Amino acid sequence: MFRNLLILSSIFTLISCAPKIPKGAYAEVQIPTAPDYAKKENWAALPTQKDQADRTPDPSLLDLQATAAADVFWLHPTTYTKKRGNTLWNAPTDDSKLNEATDESSILNQASIFNGAGKVYAPRYRQAHIEAYYTDDKMAAKKAFALAYLDVKSAFEFYLKNYNPINATIGKRRPIIIAAHSQGTNHATQLLTDYFDGKELQENLVAAYLVGMPIKRDTFQDIKVCETPEETNCFCSWRTWKYGHTPKTYSPNNNIAVTNPLTWTTDSAPASAELNKGTVLQKFEKNFTKNLVDAKVQNGILWAHKPKFRGSIFVTFKNFHIVDLNFYYVNVRENAMARVKAFLKK
Repeated sequence: MFRNLLILSSIFTLISCAPKIPKGAYAEVQIPTAPDYAKKENWAALPTQKDQADRTPDPSLLDLQATAAADVFWLHPTTYTKKRGNTLWNAPTDDSKLNEATDESSILNQASIFNGAGKVYAPRYRQAHIEAYYTDDKMAAKKAFALAYLDVKSAFEFYLKNYNPINATIGKRRPIIIAAHSQGTNHATQLLTDYFDGKELQENLVAAYLVGMPIKRDTFQDIKVCETPEETNCFCSWRTWKYGHTPKTYSPNNNIAVTNPLTWTTDSAPASAELNKGTVLQKFEKNFTKNLVDAKVQNGILWAHKPKFRGSIFVTFKNFHIVDLNFYYVNVRENAMARVKAFLKK
């Protein structure tokens, strides 16, 4: 585990501190070709193909997609982060090395969480470069994120038409979970606004997991924050920091929605690590650790004590963004399953 957390620390340092590219104005002529979602290669995960979303970290956790009554639409975080070679503001979806990096990180460690709750659909999209979050060129960033979201919309509309059409017999679509992390959460939030909030499709929303970005409690008109473990038609959100740490750019804001992923409530009562049913930090296969990480809602963020293990003294980073979901892997998995069950009972 020590080795893996050091790797995570190195990745975070690279993303947050290293010189970024691309540089210069957003060039329309450099826009990568739009993905065709009729082609399976433009999906990182589909329930009809073998992919990393089918795996589980322990034999006791089963991939139940074949018989699932619900669907999960997963939007991965930023994996387009290199400072050399990535000269475009938006990533091509046919970049094999980038796709492999996405699949071996987000799809394996995050999307797989939901294969017990539903059939997992994860589109590749022309994600904005990590620099779009840091650049002073706000117009370039705006255009980069807009292009990425254009793909998300296209993928979701293809999904609705081809994978989850209205059942003529019952006049309804299959239940849907929207789940995402980081940049994916930015796009998922807009997707919920455009397609679900106060619209007919909201009836199909089991829940949304909007993790890794600050989401205001009143972001949506009709989709509220989940307040109980089995509530449906609502959203959950959290950003994880080391217990007691206050980020430099942080200002207490009780309007930011924060869900405790161990209790699934929004109160500030600390939740002991004894409630944590499984954290995934080591080699994915056959490895999850119980009772390792706690959780406490603290004025707009989630606090967690740094996991203790041999060598943990050398892990110094305080932003646990990259393990927002890995810290609570099994709890999130079981909660998604419980919400689907509750939704179907209705």
